[in-house]
Amino acid sequence: MIENIIIKKITKYEDNRGYLSELFRKDDLNGYLPEMAYLSYTEPNIIRGPHEHKFQSDLFIFLGPGNFRLYLWDRRENSQTKGESLEIEVGELNPVSVLVPPGVVHGYKCISEVSALSLNFPDKLYRGEAKREEIDEIRWEEDENSPYQIN
Repeated sequence: MIENIIIKKITKYEDNRGYLSELFRKDDLNGYLPEMAYLSYTEPNIIRGPHEHKFQSDLFIFLGPGNFRLYLWDRRENSQTKGESLEIEVGELNPVSVLVPPGVVHGYKCISEVSALSLNFPDKLYRGEAKREEIDEIRWEEDENSPYQIN
């Protein structure tokens, strides 16, 4: 595991109408509070990332449809798990929430034969209030010599 990454199994409470799932609870996330939400729809074999944030944490929800291989790399100087990495399959077959703190490089690839859906509830507004600030991202996917590769 990587320090301060919280991975929580999401339960699907099913009945004859379909299912209901709690996506997150702040009491499961050490008081984490999101500032916004977005949905990402990813075609099969498409990669998103890897990138990292200096200040922002991300709370990803991988519930389905579809499945991803999620990649995480710890770059934080003061982390006990600096240099560690983690790969995990998430989505319809393994519904989870994943809290990713600043300084952890992250990205994912759609590994299902169908398009996959993910949700993110970050704790910072994208580009700040009224989108007037710099983007809080280090885009490792734009560096051809990046040590963080998704295959």
